[in-house]
Amino acid sequence: MAEQEKLKEEKEVDAKRARLQKLARYYYIRKEIQQAIFSFSKNKEIVPRYYEQFGKRPDALEYETDVENLSLKGATSFHCSEEIWKNPLEIETGSSTEKLNNLRIGWDLLLDIDCKFIEYGKIATWLLTEALYFHGIRNFGVKFSGSKGFHIGLGFEAFPKNINGVDIKDYFPQGPRLIAAYLKEMIRKGLRERILEINTINEIEKFTGIPKNRLLVNNELDPFSVLEIDTVLISSRHLYRMPYSLNEKTGLASIVIKPEQIKSFHPGWAYPDRIFPKLFLPKPEQNEAKELMLQALDWQKNQDKINPRKLSSNKEKKDYEEIIITEVKEENFPPCIKNILSGLKQDGRKRSLFVLLNFLKSLGLNHEQIKEKVIEWNKKNYKPLKETYFLTQLSWFEKQIKKMPPNCELQSYYQDTGICTPDNLCAKIKNPLNYFILKSMSAKRAENFKFGGKFQKKDYFQKEKKINSNLKKPLCKKKKDVINGEKKEYTELPSYRQESYVKYKNR
Repeated sequence: MAEQEKLKEEKEVDAKRARLQKLARYYYIRKEIQQAIFSFSKNKEIVPRYYEQFGKRPDALEYETDVENLSLKGATSFHCSEEIWKNPLEIETGSSTEKLNNLRIGWDLLLDIDCKFIEYGKIATWLLTEALYFHGIRNFGVKFSGSKGFHIGLGFEAFPKNINGVDIKDYFPQGPRLIAAYLKEMIRKGLRERILEINTINEIEKFTGIPKNRLLVNNELDPFSVLEIDTVLISSRHLYRMPYSLNEKTGLASIVIKPEQIKSFHPGWAYPDRIFPKLFLPKPEQNEAKELMLQALDWQKNQDKINPRKLSSNKEKKDYEEIIITEVKEENFPPCIKNILSGLKQDGRKRSLFVLLNFLKSLGLNHEQIKEKVIEWNKKNYKPLKETYFLTQLSWFEKQIKKMPPNCELQSYYQDTGICTPDNLCAKIKNPLNYFILKSMSAKRAENFKFGGKFQKKDYFQKEKKINSNLKKPLCKKKKDVINGEKKEYTELPSYRQESYVKYKNR
């Protein structure tokens, strides 16, 4: 009986394979399909799939007609590498990192959204496109995987040639992994909220079969328990389905769609006889994704600082204070912020806008006050930013929780843009916000001393306990350290970066 069932299953598989291979032969014979696949294959490793098995590696397409010829031999789909190679045929299995770096000339960013429920996948894809728009990226592509997922692609030319002393072409797979992880965190909250607008936790548990204790983290739905944005599988020679290649599970094509079509997309659009090929990866502007890369690096740098549990799960969570500023005087702004507000004389406007928005929001200014400042600042720039760009940024920042501006050590935000002109106080701080706080306190202290008054911190700042309101900590604390064998007492200034740093989130 078991043998009969096995034979029956084999016949069903053979019949399905035969149907798909027949469909593939008629589909890949079309010249426009051959051209779309071949044009995308330049300098990439291409591997055909024969229903259940992949062909030999490495391989490449030399002519458009190779697509048709391979389909006549039984190929049902075509897969390509994220990496761009001098000559894909020179790649050897087990090659060292050094050899792969010598062969590699670049890589495309590919965000793979995988989910059993296409509506959830559409939400995640739309949020990711909004995140790219937020970073000033316009020239990216979106395509349907052919089953229930989506792919978002961004061409290699969008990235800076060098990042932190590393040739960007060699920053693989670290680069795309970092960006994918950063964007995942950026959309986490918005994705959770939109999924819960569609289904309740109980419904999600029923549909997915995933136990509630795995769906919830800290009593909130973890959207990535039901949906995945591939970060771990991004590796050297990683393959993905090429645009307009068929999907073996559904017989549908991996078609390119416009970002504005995501919400209304229906798999029926991907029937092979309805396909009219379009370009997947438009040519990006030079350094179009520089801001994305820099902010992803900044996000990564702060992970250990903002999540002490990662450093030691045994450490108890410490109390901290949030200092809410009640009086803002521009004369106490750090030199870099003053330089930004006076208008930029060279490139770096988008990075400076990012610094400025975080700084002003950290001071407690409301949306209208920040908007007024930004509009005034933009008029002073050597070349004003487009109004639609900074209004989009303002709208996004309005929805975010306060976050400190990047630290002074990040040269790309300060030194590279020419806004860093440090004074004596700058040597004592690590962040522009720290500068403002210290200078404001000094000014208030001097003012009280001048009129014979006694300086009280509570007059200038309102302090709120976030963890234990019964405990009170001094603003500064005395410490002893051993320097050259001699004990010396010094004052340790508090860290104003909140321990519960909030990552970028869409609301």
